[in-house]
Amino acid sequence: MKKTLRNLNADALLYAFLYTLLNAFLVLTALPASAQQNATIKGRVVTAEGKPAEGISVKIKGRKIGDATNGKGEYKISNVSPGDYTLQISAIGISYQERQVTVTAGEELQQNFSLSETNARLQEVNISEGRKNKFVARKSETVAKMPLRSLENPQVYTTISKELITEQLVTNFNDVLKNSPGLDKLWTSTGRPGDGAAYFSLRGFVIQPTMVNGIAGLTNGDLDPAGIEKVEIIKGPSGTLFGGALTSFGGLINVVTKKPVDTLGGSLSYTVGNFSQSRLTADVYGPLNKEKTLLARVNTAYHYQNSFQDAGFRKSFYVAPAIEYRASDKLLLNLDAEFYNYEGTNPLMVFLNRTRQLIARNPKELDFDWKRSYTANDLTVKTPSVNIRGKATYQINDQWTSQTNISRSLRKSDGFYQYVMYIGASDTLLNRYAAYQNSTSTATAIQQNFIGDFKIGNLRNRLVVGLDFLSQINDNNNSPYLLFDQVSSIRRDDPRYIALSRSTLTARLGASNTGASKTSNTMNIYSVYFSDVLNVTDDLLALASLRVDRFHNKGTYSVLTNKTGTGYLQTAFSPKFGLVYQLVRDKVSLFGNYMNGFKNAGTAQVIKNNELITEALKPQQANQIEGGIKLDVLNNRLSFTANYYNISVNNMAFNQSVDFNGTNVNITIQDGTQKSKGYELDLAANPIQGLNLILGYSHNDSKMTKASLTIEGRRPVSAGPEDLVNFWLSYTVPNGALNGLGAGFGGNYASKNIITSTTTTGDFTLPAYTVLNASLFYNMSKFRIGLKMDNLTDKQYFKGWTTVEVQQPRSFMANISFKF
Repeated sequence: MKKTLRNLNADALLYAFLYTLLNAFLVLTALPASAQQNATIKGRVVTAEGKPAEGISVKIKGRKIGDATNGKGEYKISNVSPGDYTLQISAIGISYQERQVTVTAGEELQQNFSLSETNARLQEVNISEGRKNKFVARKSETVAKMPLRSLENPQVYTTISKELITEQLVTNFNDVLKNSPGLDKLWTSTGRPGDGAAYFSLRGFVIQPTMVNGIAGLTNGDLDPAGIEKVEIIKGPSGTLFGGALTSFGGLINVVTKKPVDTLGGSLSYTVGNFSQSRLTADVYGPLNKEKTLLARVNTAYHYQNSFQDAGFRKSFYVAPAIEYRASDKLLLNLDAEFYNYEGTNPLMVFLNRTRQLIARNPKELDFDWKRSYTANDLTVKTPSVNIRGKATYQINDQWTSQTNISRSLRKSDGFYQYVMYIGASDTLLNRYAAYQNSTSTATAIQQNFIGDFKIGNLRNRLVVGLDFLSQINDNNNSPYLLFDQVSSIRRDDPRYIALSRSTLTARLGASNTGASKTSNTMNIYSVYFSDVLNVTDDLLALASLRVDRFHNKGTYSVLTNKTGTGYLQTAFSPKFGLVYQLVRDKVSLFGNYMNGFKNAGTAQVIKNNELITEALKPQQANQIEGGIKLDVLNNRLSFTANYYNISVNNMAFNQSVDFNGTNVNITIQDGTQKSKGYELDLAANPIQGLNLILGYSHNDSKMTKASLTIEGRRPVSAGPEDLVNFWLSYTVPNGALNGLGAGFGGNYASKNIITSTTTTGDFTLPAYTVLNASLFYNMSKFRIGLKMDNLTDKQYFKGWTTVEVQQPRSFMANISFKF
């Protein structure tokens, strides 16, 4: 009864908070109309043949306020005081235009522009890198859940653009993420239920891709880069705006997909490479009616590639349709989906012994033949995923916009999960384990945001008020894990090596039912949040945000026992504060933030009031303090971010064996702490016409400050390397007979990585490495030819997280693309 009353009280507090917030929102919506009568200038810029012109600057002369056109050629300048002004549109490589306008109070003034340049000419200007630094995105609508420029945002994030993805000839999602400072792959996608997507480390914590367009988008496998407009790596504990279920204390990965446009066009691309790589992609877009109110776009890709080892492959088919309906001047409807079908073998991951001192302490000492896979091509897993999203954007008035998002994600694991592990007394004999996986996970997300841009007196507010619902259901019907056999890792002629196959494993699994997992679990999360960016002055901005989460785990149902385990309810609060001071307006900003993240830790066995009970653990909490500087200078040719962060995590749980009434029992202690601190540098430069550079460096220092005695004081094995460097330098001939011809060179450096570190096992260290890549390309308005070589020096290097995984050796790709 007491527990029920506590839950009711928590619910009552949450409902009271919601009611108060809703009333505050209604008051705020009424304030702008009475507080000010500023106007809005909006419109569209098109090319000579009527196609949208992206990246064109539209400014009010002498006022230093303006906007850049988006992919639809649209711009919007808000909060303009009544008066006479001169509108300017400009970009390097186009004709300069000015227009006199008169703005009256409360007016929404429409001003459209038509360029004398054709779309082909603008593309050529873009190819010559004259328009802008093509690897930089200066504005995001997702990171702050409102349109906000990077210089105005006290949070650090990195954007990886489709232009960079194209230039690097990237064919898989893991390689896309190599362009973010501080992000490093821990292990490749396994396809196993629940967590089969690839794992990465960020700021000392593990992270997986979980979001598409700012809302839940889950997978048990890989993602295909064909439909990506950009990828945003949002750094630091981001629980305030994105919750705790889909984020990590290090940050989150958000994929922004390509959207429909109102001009007819597209591209067709084919890539071929060694290891039997064959990849075909297509992108087709355009209007579906004469009025151009109904638009569509379809991206699709087929990919096949063998492993460099003696067995292993992956094949996938991806299609992403998108529809946009401009129902009226105020209402915009979007519906898009992603269907991804994947089948492949598990990558070779060598699990190290966890119960004794390790003999080999690095990959070389294992004396392992890394060209062997220890699997078979008929032992595959399928990981189909479906993500469907709907979005309704309604312009309530000049100050307020309503944004409703709905998403449904379905991910499945169907097939064999197989791995090898050292179990015995020496590092010479591998146990081969396998199981048949049949698991389905669904996620349903509903999100309602009210986004405002208004003044109270002379103070500009940009406010988002949101409601969020997330439901996740996991259904498992998996076989037990089976020890299939033992194989020598040092003998190259062990006859047992080829014994593993689909038929032999299926027969063995059919004879064993012990340890099968047939369960179902549902959890729902109800959230409310707000975030306000206040212009204290024109140069000083203050951010304040708060989120309340109500977490409801309904317990796990077991088919075997026909019973549902104990569920639990929890409430978590997550605040966020930040300051931005523009030393030079629109060019140099100093910023600082306090950010919070949280994670529901589940239930565990504890001792309370001298009783052994099972209860819900408190949510883990991460608190970050960060500061730094952001630059966008030299006429937008140099963008730079430098920052320092310090993250403290508490309420971490660890097991401990204790004597309870004369019996040795395992209980959970929840007073563990972790510290993670470091700094990051992120540079993107266009120093001369045609030359582009990105350069990133990160250093992370992580430590388990209070934990189980076996790991206390050590660096977490999930933290990855301490030092990471990424860079890419490219040059495109800007004019003349060789206009569009270019070359790129870059790569990654990682310091040594301790992947196992306990008093029980000792340390196992992956050595530091540098991997270099290069490309050649010829890019014109109607076609593109590209050549790429990855791992130029054929460096043998490894990734891992208590596992050792050798990475791909030198590889070559050739690509041809046609644009229409």
